[in-house]
Amino acid sequence: MAAALEIRNYNLFGEVAGLPDIVHCETISARSRLHDWTFAPHRHISLHQILLVSRGGGRALIEDRALRLRKGDVVNMPAGAVHGYAFERGTEGYVVTLASEMIDQMVVPGEGLARALRSAALLRSIPSIRTSVADIFEEFSGRGFGRAHMLRSLCATLLGLVARGLAEQNELSHGGDATLLRRFEALLEENYRRHWSVSDYASALAISPTHLSRLARAGRGSSAGGLIAERLMREARRNLVYTDLPVSTISYALGFDDPAYFSRVFSRAIGLSPRRFRDRFQSAMRSPETAAE
Repeated sequence: MAAALEIRNYNLFGEVAGLPDIVHCETISARSRLHDWTFAPHRHISLHQILLVSRGGGRALIEDRALRLRKGDVVNMPAGAVHGYAFERGTEGYVVTLASEMIDQMVVPGEGLARALRSAALLRSIPSIRTSVADIFEEFSGRGFGRAHMLRSLCATLLGLVARGLAEQNELSHGGDATLLRRFEALLEENYRRHWSVSDYASALAISPTHLSRLARAGRGSSAGGLIAERLMREARRNLVYTDLPVSTISYALGFDDPAYFSRVFSRAIGLSPRRFRDRFQSAMRSPETAAE
């Protein structure tokens, strides 16, 4: 897969509209046939995807890693991570897409799931993951009573299974580095509002900034600077979605001295101004059918 001159920002593959439902489900083949089975490197600004290959395979570009896709592989793709695919013709499988804000509602803080799910990574599926995906697709295609509740519950189970697999895989792969990475993430939770630099975190951990970024990329699929920026923007999105606080108040609470500068940083990272992001999300919640217009 040749690198694109510009990394595109999409919600779904090749689409820029919002997510119109609790979750979006589609097969790999349904959209791949429209794109000659190849998707150039791109990112999803505020969507998290879990892809399961049930037949066939291909290649996946995950940040700076080119990986082989085989039957039974699962790809966990957090919002903002750059990725692309070149599927073998006839490949079958499933793609489950959730809004980042929905994941914030499902994942309990402090249990470590959010940290694991921020890793752009490939892992082998287990029967419970395959069953969970099948249950989500079956519920998604119907209109039974309590559909939204069932989808939230089923998706929460899938996220838990994927997070568990990623955590176990990370412990096996990185050993002592995983402990150091957890210490960095604990410091990040304590200090992201202070706008600590990569050097600040590295100093607190008694390692070099280069070493810290290497650990972050190996364990989470992003540089240390990328994780720092993502944590700040995730908190900004939460405040915009779940509170009625003015944008200026949110910017000060997140450690910005200038609300205008906060708006510029947010717009560059998310692709929408804070007010436009809030308006779009609120509009989608009031009328999900119009969210993709």
